[in-house]
Amino acid sequence: MSQITPALWSEILGHLRDRHDGLAQGWFSQLDPPVLERGELTVSTPDPQQHRYLLERCRRAFAEAGQLAVNRLVSVRFRLAEPVEQPSGRAGAPISDEPPPLNKLYTFEQFVTGPCNRMAHAAAVAVAEAPGQAYNPLFLHGSVGLGKTHLLQAACQRALEAGKVERVLYLSCESFTNDFINAVQRGALNSFQYRYRHVDMLVIDDIQFLGERERSQEEFFHTFNTLYQMQKQIILSADSPPTAIPSLEERLVSRFGWGLVALMEKPCFETRMAILRQKAELRGLELDDEVVYFIASRVDSNIRELEGAINKVESLARLAGGTITLALARQGLGEQPPAREIAIPEIQEAVMRRYNVRLADLQSRKRSKSISLPRQVCMYLARQLTRHSLEEIGGFFGGRDHTTVLHATKTIGQQRQSDTKLHAALEEISGELRNLRSN
Repeated sequence: MSQITPALWSEILGHLRDRHDGLAQGWFSQLDPPVLERGELTVSTPDPQQHRYLLERCRRAFAEAGQLAVNRLVSVRFRLAEPVEQPSGRAGAPISDEPPPLNKLYTFEQFVTGPCNRMAHAAAVAVAEAPGQAYNPLFLHGSVGLGKTHLLQAACQRALEAGKVERVLYLSCESFTNDFINAVQRGALNSFQYRYRHVDMLVIDDIQFLGERERSQEEFFHTFNTLYQMQKQIILSADSPPTAIPSLEERLVSRFGWGLVALMEKPCFETRMAILRQKAELRGLELDDEVVYFIASRVDSNIRELEGAINKVESLARLAGGTITLALARQGLGEQPPAREIAIPEIQEAVMRRYNVRLADLQSRKRSKSISLPRQVCMYLARQLTRHSLEEIGGFFGGRDHTTVLHATKTIGQQRQSDTKLHAALEEISGELRNLRSN
């Protein structure tokens, strides 16, 4: 067993800041240098919040930084050390001034708003600027990866920075229930209650896990009542509205609806494109409009999947030592180009037969629907079935610029989701063209 020297510990922390700036916290430098034994790096902290943050977020980052510093493979273990004696507001109720474990990138400025999340965003801003007054409690719900945690942490950080609150407690529902169980086992329920009921803002993520835990629900019920009566802000998130959480007591369901219940939906196409541009800017990546459009059209589930798509494309670009192209984006998302590419004149011929128009019409400046629709269908299919750039496609239609082609492909892509006739026509034309390719 050997203690890591302060110089080596400083090097590890430097690697963490350089490679994982979003995770690094100021209190990392206050941790004692870890112990290295048999390839395992043991990092200790007496603070439960710090320990929880390290466990939930930092294992891979610390392992990577440790390996770079000691120049060999290491694993990481986070240990909760015995706490030192602290001053307390009353017997057995230690007070910690340590800020909550928040990701400094999760701010309102870094959150992309759209029709899918505008109400939730506005409500989170309101409670951060007027805690306990605007909406109390604020309950955000939606599927995974839609930004609930981002808004929760942004509200915490805005309220703290503006001096609206002094003590904020942000944690997951699982942490709350584990703390409660441990307090009961240790006979330290008074300390637990003091910690949770003497805050200015209580923020709990994934509150749906409170269901099926009767004793934890009982304790949270009294904690909620205490904070609410003192006009302290409560913010909760879940994957479903309060009424749909299994086994949640009716009295809690009722209280969760006292303030505002806001739904966060899947981001629409325009919002996905804005998110991709923002994520790329934060990483220092340059993405062409056609690459952004392609990823946004293929990944429509949630923000995490969009980030994952950028990660894949960025990794491929680094391996290839080049820029991010549409072909590379297709490869990153597992979509292979056609074995024998369909020619744009073939697409034009198929569309002309389908809609009974002439090539001169497709290349003209006419804007009547009988002409503009077939023209946009051609551009859409050219983007789907060929590797031509936006500018190249525009050249086949009277020299139109790339923005016109991008607008056309976006318009048809959205319309086919609701227009069954258009969707069927596109499928038939695509099938006809693919048969040409295979012959």
